[in-house]
Amino acid sequence: MTNKTTREILHETALKAPLSSGVYLWRNSEDTVIYVGKAKNLKNRLSSYFSGQKSIKTRLLISHANSIEYITTTNEYEALLLENNLIKKYNPRYNICLKDGKSYPVLRITNEDYPKIFKTRRILQDGSKYFGPFPDVTALDTFIETIFKLYPVRHCRTLRKRDTPCLYYHMGQCKAPCCNKISKESYNDYIGEISQLLEGKGEETIAKLTGLMKASAKELNFEKAARLRDGIKALMIMQNQNIVETFDADDRDYIAYYTEGELVSFTVLKIRGGKLLGRENYRVESLNDDDDLIGEFMAVYYEDPLSIPPGVYIPPTNEYEHIYKWLEEEKKSKARLIVIYTEMAAKKAETDKIDFSTLPRDIAALQMAKQNAHEDIVRRLRDRGDMPAMEELKSKLGLDVLPVRIEGFDIAHIGGKWPVASLISFYNGNPDKKNYRYFRLKTTDGLIDDFASMKEAVSRRYTRLVNDQLDLPDLILIDGGIGQVNAVEGILQSLGLDIPVAGLAKRDEEIYLPGNSTPICLPKRSDALRLLQRVRDETHRFATSRNQNLRTKENTDSIFLEIPGVGEVRARKLQMQFTTLENLAAAEESAIAQCLHVRGSEAAAILLNAKELNKKRQEKKELQKQSLQAAGTTKEKAAEAKYIEDLASLALKGLNLNVAED
Repeated sequence: MTNKTTREILHETALKAPLSSGVYLWRNSEDTVIYVGKAKNLKNRLSSYFSGQKSIKTRLLISHANSIEYITTTNEYEALLLENNLIKKYNPRYNICLKDGKSYPVLRITNEDYPKIFKTRRILQDGSKYFGPFPDVTALDTFIETIFKLYPVRHCRTLRKRDTPCLYYHMGQCKAPCCNKISKESYNDYIGEISQLLEGKGEETIAKLTGLMKASAKELNFEKAARLRDGIKALMIMQNQNIVETFDADDRDYIAYYTEGELVSFTVLKIRGGKLLGRENYRVESLNDDDDLIGEFMAVYYEDPLSIPPGVYIPPTNEYEHIYKWLEEEKKSKARLIVIYTEMAAKKAETDKIDFSTLPRDIAALQMAKQNAHEDIVRRLRDRGDMPAMEELKSKLGLDVLPVRIEGFDIAHIGGKWPVASLISFYNGNPDKKNYRYFRLKTTDGLIDDFASMKEAVSRRYTRLVNDQLDLPDLILIDGGIGQVNAVEGILQSLGLDIPVAGLAKRDEEIYLPGNSTPICLPKRSDALRLLQRVRDETHRFATSRNQNLRTKENTDSIFLEIPGVGEVRARKLQMQFTTLENLAAAEESAIAQCLHVRGSEAAAILLNAKELNKKRQEKKELQKQSLQAAGTTKEKAAEAKYIEDLASLALKGLNLNVAED
């Protein structure tokens, strides 16, 4: 086996990237960041570097790169801000000619008796309040303009005492603090409302603007209504909390984790100086309960008390009071512990030093950390091939070989209609999507018989593998209990195949083997159970999605199109007039001729064809009804036995039986 080139390794990394937005970093052989980019879709963006003809600049970047890493974000806006921060931090070589180095504008409320509100790119430590940053400069300008129309705050750069007020006072856009026409308290009430709006507390202001907009439209003042409409949009944009960069004084850490079996990945988002400068991932193995994981991690991560920031944000846990006690008594830290809930916690901590946050910014930050931890788990499983799960499966199920190739089946239908069987394949414990298949079932169309459906799917799949002399799986997983497992085992025996079969029942996650009604129960954190659940869930997803596609196609394709001589235009007219095929078949020739504006002979032909089509459909429904009523009788059981014998006979003769995979 030849060693892979660096380009091939980089390309594989790009193909394995997630589909979410985020920021990616190219590093050279010395681990120096040479380029930082952002993407709405990381996989698509990174893959594009390796497809088609590329510019000299792109080829130069790839030739100097040794590795790619990425940080996922919850949206493209956050990726934009994070990219800006990382470029300033690393000053990458190949970003110099692409970035102008300017910061995004922020909104400043000055620290004065009568504060001024304006846009700036400079941050001064003079007690002023800053909100932002805002990459959408146009929206920020519209917001400021709207603020000046809503609130009578000063426009002048420097406040000087005057004898007479300026024009803004006479226009009603300023209360003239320069002429002492408004008290300091009243003026700062306006500033407080604006601050609340920027802090995400401006729902009342939005409602007020909406009311004014509707009133203006009612008065036919459409210019004002349009201006207010634009102002509402700008205000709503400004209300979106930014988790990548803020101007809070305190540093803080957001800690989240994701688990798969004994594997646990932690992600820490570090906010320093109001900016998210990066993300730290930590890989561990632990069998502790989820409630104990955060405390276990923090005890190791914050070994040095000086490394603890003023704020530590964590997901909900029953151990938060113990964690706070450890921070206070063991580490002598004055850090505040903030537990983040999507809804306000029902119970409060015994100490008032623990906060509960439901701010959108904090929730989004924790979700961003969890998303990165999840992505790290996916990479770990992919890298190791989920070997522990396969080894445990071999032991627990008594398999002769390691279940490297697992194939799973599931059935999806709606009341017997559009029956579909899904076949998915896992290789080395991970999805192998190029070997996914689905079967449009034929023997059970219109019947509710999961056993017969499973038999048809399995017989078609493995008759084909036998005939084409293709590799067989090491394990077959059925979504169901002992009944489905025994049915599949009967088909395999009739084909002379010795493939292990197991069923995973959803209710209690019990594992059934053929001929044994006593299930195998594995611990919830078992690697083997987790792998079977992944296979089962994927078969269900794949079957359901295909069934939905068939239902959509059936519901959008008109039955009238099946009538000879009827195209799309005529089908629409007939459907509007008669609604159903039954109504059309019972109609008069004259009604059809009038509907389609055709001669009587042509209308008679359409009516005759409609009656024939309706008759066939009714006969099919009657046959399905009779088959359903006859299910379970001795005659039916005998027919099933013969069906199995015929399959075995045909398979041995090397014939293809109904193996077409749609």
